[in-house]
Amino acid sequence: MITGELRSKIDAVWNAFWAGGIANPLEVIEQITYLLFMRGLDDAEQLEENRSTRTGQPMRRRIFKEGQDGIGKNGGVAYSDMRWSRLKNEDAGTMFSIVSEHVFPFLRTMAEDGTAHATHMKGARFTIPSPALLVKVVDLIDKLPMQDRDTKGDLYEYMLSKIASAGQNGQFRTPRHIIELMVEMTAPTPKDIMCDPACGTCGFLVTAGEYLRDNHPKMFHDQESRDHFNEEMFHGFDFDNTMLRIGSMNMTLHGVEDPDIRYKDSLSQEHAGDEDRYSLVLANPPFAGSLDYETTAKDLLSIVKTKKTELLFMALFLKLLKPGGRAAVIVPDGVLFGSSTAHKEIRRMLVEDHRLDGIVKLPSGVFRPYAGVSTAIVLFTKTNSGGTDRVWFYDCQADGFSLDDKRTPLLPGEKLGPTPGHHEAGHFVNLTLTDKEHAKNNLPDIAMRWGQRVGAERGRARTDRSFCVPKAEIVAAGYDLSITRYKEVVHEATVHRRPKEIITELKVLEKEIAEGLQELEAML
Repeated sequence: MITGELRSKIDAVWNAFWAGGIANPLEVIEQITYLLFMRGLDDAEQLEENRSTRTGQPMRRRIFKEGQDGIGKNGGVAYSDMRWSRLKNEDAGTMFSIVSEHVFPFLRTMAEDGTAHATHMKGARFTIPSPALLVKVVDLIDKLPMQDRDTKGDLYEYMLSKIASAGQNGQFRTPRHIIELMVEMTAPTPKDIMCDPACGTCGFLVTAGEYLRDNHPKMFHDQESRDHFNEEMFHGFDFDNTMLRIGSMNMTLHGVEDPDIRYKDSLSQEHAGDEDRYSLVLANPPFAGSLDYETTAKDLLSIVKTKKTELLFMALFLKLLKPGGRAAVIVPDGVLFGSSTAHKEIRRMLVEDHRLDGIVKLPSGVFRPYAGVSTAIVLFTKTNSGGTDRVWFYDCQADGFSLDDKRTPLLPGEKLGPTPGHHEAGHFVNLTLTDKEHAKNNLPDIAMRWGQRVGAERGRARTDRSFCVPKAEIVAAGYDLSITRYKEVVHEATVHRRPKEIITELKVLEKEIAEGLQELEAML
């Protein structure tokens, strides 16, 4: 967890950016990302130099080569002067000119380096407006405890959370507690290969990585499992270069060395090489848009002919998953009950051709303040041979936060999310919520009931918060997957008093009023 002191330092830098004329939080994070990357390069070089000194062997890879960069007067600036450890001690004017005129061209040429993050540096732009602001930001970043993976990951998460409070840019961020719920329900394993085809800041992939660290710590003792985690497990696509830079930095700061975060327009480009490849898909794709048939990938149109992006993404998930692969994805409610041929066909495929496992109806305020759309989590397994028996439904009424634009926490931090608790002496201590607290945060109940969906849940009544529906009933309903179709509402019978009784009571009151008026009149 980050301390209040660190939080206030970040807030101070944030305010300095705003005062300096950079009001777009994405741009602020992007500039901080570049500086974090610069510091990371110097740390990596330092580590390699120490190894070389200790073993007496030459350096395997030199990031800051010998000589000068050849930009400007006198052959330019020495590469060694671009190192963070030297830059941070320069005066404001020198630091500003070296960073803007030499370091950023150097970062852009690093794109050939091969690692995911270096690749996204080719469009790097330096937009910090003044030497004073640069010194302030460099000073803050230099004080951050970058050796501690948890702290640097939390720091970046805290910065990303500021996007959510910035109007339209919030579209890039799914609330963290909802991501944690989806990861908890899909329970990633050390053998999984995961994909988010609309990855944004890589929130799903980061949370899945943290879940593995917490639940499968032994995988990091084995070289093969460690290499799989760092190089083959995580895959994310996006067509926004800023998001790719921010997302890959988020992964790097959370301890994933070389994730596959790449530029790809998931709905327009063909999927050769990614087809039937992944064992787990976690996503909250952009919806409520439409594409022309000409610009849509033909291999998706062969699954379902539609222009609607939310349906094309459902087709894409089925395309990307290998048989036996599972998915937890957020969709707008319309996908569950839409009456068009394409809507019905996607639902039919999920029920008949694969195994639809569950639907979690989310409260409509989950994505406020920037979207009030009603959504649901759809959980399914790709089988290519059917397998749907009963579909588990849950009607989530509360996620731990107010459902207005402010999204205020209704409980203390340790009682939010799907796994309430806190870390104590290196161990996680689980907390049990009271009924009153459960009414404010349904997520732990969702995770618990999901685990019982093939047992105790099957006996639940349709009036309960969760229940199972047989496949035959869903087929008979035209593959309608909205929870209201199957949920039974118990109406309380209201007992009304007899009219004669009410009239008698009114006469008594009227008599009392008349007597009161007579008494008042007698006093005058």
